[in-house]
Amino acid sequence: MKNPQKDAEKKRVIEQSNDRKSKGYKPWRRWGPYLSERQWGTVREDYSPTGEAWDYFTHDQARSRAYRWGEDGIAGFSDSKQRLCLGLALWNGKDPILKERFFGLTNSEANHGEDVKELYYYLDATPSHSYLKMLYKYPQAAFPYAQLVEENGRRDKSQPEYELMDTGIFDDDKYFDVFVEYAKADTDDILMRITAHNRGAEEAPLHILPQLWFRNTWAWGYDATRPALSASELGCIVVEHPRLGNYHCYLDGEAELLFCDNDTNTARLYGEDTADQVPAYSKDAFHDYVIHGNHHAVNPLQNGTKATGCFNITVPAHDKVEACLRLTSGQNRQPFKDFNQLFDARLREADDFYATLQADLEDDDTKLIQRQALAGMIWSKQFYYYDIPQWLKGDPAMPPPPPERLHGRNSEWKHLNNAEIISMPDKWEYPWYAVWDLAFHCVPLAMIDPDFAKNQLLLMTRVWYQHPNGQIPAYEWAFDDVNPPVHAWAVWEVYKAERDAKGGKADSGDRDFLERALHKLILNFTWWVNRKDAEGHNIFQGGFLGLDNIGVFDRSAPLPTGGHINQADGTSWMAMYCLNLMRIALELAQYNRVYEDIATKFFEHFLYIAAAMNNIGDQGVGLWDEDDQFFYDVLHFPNGELLPLKVRSMVGLIPLYAVEILEPEVLNKLPDFKRRLEWFLNYRPDLAALVSHWSEPGRGDRRLLSLLRGHRMKCLLRRMLDESEFLSDYGIRSLSRAHLEEPYVFSCMDHPLSVQYEPAESQSGLFGGNSNWRGPVWFPVNYMVINSLRRFAEFYGDDFKIEYPGGSGNYISIDAVADELALRLTRLFRKDENGRRPVFGDNDKFQNDPHFHDYILFYEYFHGDNGRGVGASHQTGWTGLVAKLIETQKHD
Repeated sequence: MKNPQKDAEKKRVIEQSNDRKSKGYKPWRRWGPYLSERQWGTVREDYSPTGEAWDYFTHDQARSRAYRWGEDGIAGFSDSKQRLCLGLALWNGKDPILKERFFGLTNSEANHGEDVKELYYYLDATPSHSYLKMLYKYPQAAFPYAQLVEENGRRDKSQPEYELMDTGIFDDDKYFDVFVEYAKADTDDILMRITAHNRGAEEAPLHILPQLWFRNTWAWGYDATRPALSASELGCIVVEHPRLGNYHCYLDGEAELLFCDNDTNTARLYGEDTADQVPAYSKDAFHDYVIHGNHHAVNPLQNGTKATGCFNITVPAHDKVEACLRLTSGQNRQPFKDFNQLFDARLREADDFYATLQADLEDDDTKLIQRQALAGMIWSKQFYYYDIPQWLKGDPAMPPPPPERLHGRNSEWKHLNNAEIISMPDKWEYPWYAVWDLAFHCVPLAMIDPDFAKNQLLLMTRVWYQHPNGQIPAYEWAFDDVNPPVHAWAVWEVYKAERDAKGGKADSGDRDFLERALHKLILNFTWWVNRKDAEGHNIFQGGFLGLDNIGVFDRSAPLPTGGHINQADGTSWMAMYCLNLMRIALELAQYNRVYEDIATKFFEHFLYIAAAMNNIGDQGVGLWDEDDQFFYDVLHFPNGELLPLKVRSMVGLIPLYAVEILEPEVLNKLPDFKRRLEWFLNYRPDLAALVSHWSEPGRGDRRLLSLLRGHRMKCLLRRMLDESEFLSDYGIRSLSRAHLEEPYVFSCMDHPLSVQYEPAESQSGLFGGNSNWRGPVWFPVNYMVINSLRRFAEFYGDDFKIEYPGGSGNYISIDAVADELALRLTRLFRKDENGRRPVFGDNDKFQNDPHFHDYILFYEYFHGDNGRGVGASHQTGWTGLVAKLIETQKHD
């Protein structure tokens, strides 16, 4: 008998790509994990004159102050416009505040930049959000807020961060494992199950408060209409919203219903006298009621815009309790009769979905890593709302913002109006989109939900995001900043992945997606050429380009020497951009000959860039240093003098990324492109020399477009694969380890500036000091190295051998090198022969405790020598690329 649940989740994913007006369409993504984990301290909520976002809206204020642009919460869940929110609050009977959101330190409080000081994990998720699971580890002792602030403030940048685990609060297992699961009975029928396990040897009290509230849309002077939550005679919460409609929220068991409003407590924050006013049951009412016993804090009429069911429970030692909630658009007189059965069904469907995805994986631990990585990708979706014109002007019901804002941060982006679900880098540390992060996110997302991945990439090019001048917004701290131009690369990767998943036939790709993206990316490419090629020599600048502190100088600031930096990475990214756009145009040209001219344009532009890298402005100085056999940035002084900055870093490896193959079968389909290509190569033999070609009997000439021909590639790879330089046990370091003993020193106006190998936390305050590109292993750039090596391998084949590791005397094919690098990267998370995961470092509890060792944290970057996770601990965004690396290893 056929299983009716078989492929149920796959069918939902396919359905989401259909026309929303088509018969039977069901919006499974209408509800999802769309809340931020930190709305306070963001640029969106900052109305200060000087842009001090961290100080303007603090964690301490967050429980009492209404947010303007979004909501945050623990295990947050909402509709796609974040009108109605679900989340979890907890109290252990000892904490000074109700735990409604995760705590962390601001950039100035911590010795290595902002950092969340909580332990939580994304464990499972389906693309339609039909099933979701996460875990929060909640201490039974009073949470050490002050201790974390004081000890981190005492430490300097030479010392490690002081983490929650370091306080000893988990030493005796006196904590709760609080699992939060969501399941959907239907698109508007949401089940929430909270399971709290007492891991300690003694019983412990716990208040569990599943919360329901509206985002505050009424206090700003546009629409004063308040949606309503109220208690019904049947003991449920009735939800009434003019746009979302009506819902009913049911709680299972003995829960005390409490109500207040999602409004600011002006008396607490600003000392306003409210004695003569109508009682205000403000946002922090549940905190006052539960912790201080203030029964006057909550609304006795049991209505408002924020509600909870408070479960006051004693959890026996080594036992568990459950609290259940159901939110549905229709009434249900027996809401919990089929509750567990529905959860079981959705979990089986999730298992079936991943069983299909992981059919070629034999190792259970590898399956666990990949599934948790993809779960993190799904949990990291967030409703992002930011209307720049309103933000600059201020709201009618609020005091006018300071005038400095009209000429400050993001003031040149008056067209930008964002209100969509977007994949975040990390919903606590980086609860805002970063365009180059997002491009990498879409590669693993396309494995499970290609429609969502495609729409994310297109979103950044829509007119309410992309600047009229063609620039794509970088991130909210400075939309004007410049991220590496990887968008076209991601568009092509996602297109290929979906096409190949459909069987790889020529007509199975989504060419409409490709075409829409190409038109807008051409505008962006033109912006780059007009703005970031200072002298018109096809050598590019661009600023820090996402690599924060990698150079001698802050590459986004005016140089103390004057002049500018001709960047090896900026120029290489643009060469890659040319090849990406050429590849897209060639694909489209096979169906529409108009695109042949566009492909020709980017082919020729690539060759101009390649030539310029060897001879900047015909001055005899290039970005390639033949003596060192490496690419360097070149400092361009105001007097025209050129000086290579000889830091061996990832900057000099990025030229590997610019690689493409022109196959004879494609050229034969495109006579105009082929004719122009051959004419150009004959007319410019100097540029033709940059193109490798290989004649295959019966096929014709295969041409390799790359910044590196065979000799230079071998030289560069010799350094990259040297374990005393770039190659670590866990991937390619961002800075050569040779700079540990031999720092690069540049004398700037008699003041020495140095770059030294730092394998973990940054010793520099550049860009806030919360990330470090002077030694650690970073996933996105490593993934690009592997991706490029596989492309080289397609051209050169297995006969082209590379010494691996450098100096070993062992020679293997380029493809085998790519496999080995992928293995080193995935080794970060895998158990070694002793059952230890390198990502956990020397933390014995993480390594050995059965309630810790199989819960993976996907860090922002990794120690360049031992693989320990560093930086943001939930950077499942681009570190989620590990899921794709595992997929590519399936047949190894």
